[in-house]
Amino acid sequence: MNFICYNWYIEDFTKKGRSMKIGIVGSGKIVHEALFAIEDIKEIELSAIYVRPHSRDKGEELAEKYGIKSVFTDYDEFLEKSGTDTVYIGLVNSAHFEYSKKAVLSGKNVILEKPFTTTAAEAQELVALARENNLYVLEAITVLHNSLYEKAVENLEKIGRIRIVQCNYSQYSSRYDNYLKGIVAPAFDPALGGGAVSDINLYNIYYCVGLFGEPEEASYFCNRGFNGVDTSGIAVFNYPEFVASCVGAKDSGSPSFVCIQGEKGFMKFEGTPNTPSKLHIEYQEEGEASEKLNASGAVERNMKILEFERGDIKHRMTQEFVDFERIIAEKDDQAADHYMEKSLEVMRVLESLKKKLRISGRNSE
Repeated sequence: MNFICYNWYIEDFTKKGRSMKIGIVGSGKIVHEALFAIEDIKEIELSAIYVRPHSRDKGEELAEKYGIKSVFTDYDEFLEKSGTDTVYIGLVNSAHFEYSKKAVLSGKNVILEKPFTTTAAEAQELVALARENNLYVLEAITVLHNSLYEKAVENLEKIGRIRIVQCNYSQYSSRYDNYLKGIVAPAFDPALGGGAVSDINLYNIYYCVGLFGEPEEASYFCNRGFNGVDTSGIAVFNYPEFVASCVGAKDSGSPSFVCIQGEKGFMKFEGTPNTPSKLHIEYQEEGEASEKLNASGAVERNMKILEFERGDIKHRMTQEFVDFERIIAEKDDQAADHYMEKSLEVMRVLESLKKKLRISGRNSE
């Protein structure tokens, strides 16, 4: 048995002569996290922040804390006068399309919080518009910007033909107690694009679609709250040679993981799917099969073991901003197209799940 342990760290991002001038849209919890993740990236300049008029005090507090140069309460003025080349949008899901489209039409690249949009048609329109204008609309999804995910891609063939994929991201929401009292935050409002499948289960869906593409069939079975929102659920995907299940819960908690089983072994992401801490891989090399049975009647196999650790990172979102800055600065069309295509694939899958239970965004019928 071999044991190999690696530590993978974020690449140095102190390159000279580059500066992304980013404008922040929003002042909610995810914006606070994004600003914390960005603040030490020397190639990113926080040029401006846009907030609605009633949130101006919040915008000014964030500007003072993170050294943001300007605060705007008019979005058109923000796009015209802020001097930004890239806009980060951290608004409620239902506002993603409108604000992103306006930013692209004003000549800005967009970094857009997940989920990309509320419908697949909106996603397609945004990507097409960006390509027409030689710009990028990139989804801030941590799954694809993680060294452990990259190691999974590199080692996937080692575990042989895939037979089962299991994903579980179950985390009792900080907003669920209020929801039970009838106080509905956007994350639990289906009219605003909320719900478990669009939020927490989206990470699981990204592992499946990211590694294996769109499934042939997709089903969704969920628990609903008093306003019809899915508070937890299980998505089931049929692929040509295997089946995948994705559990996402905001109304209950359990250990979270992603496990991919193949005929020659398995790989398991340990920790929450949005920021796993370790990737464990076991696989059988050719010619090392054993006919010995263990106590349960299973064939014992001589397995190789690989383990990869995430390493030290400031915040789970830091690497995606490092990647986006590089892509935009270097005009890496190939990388941008890869990410945009994955967003389109995921949106088609997500919409199919929502439509089966009539959990629909705008214009999705």
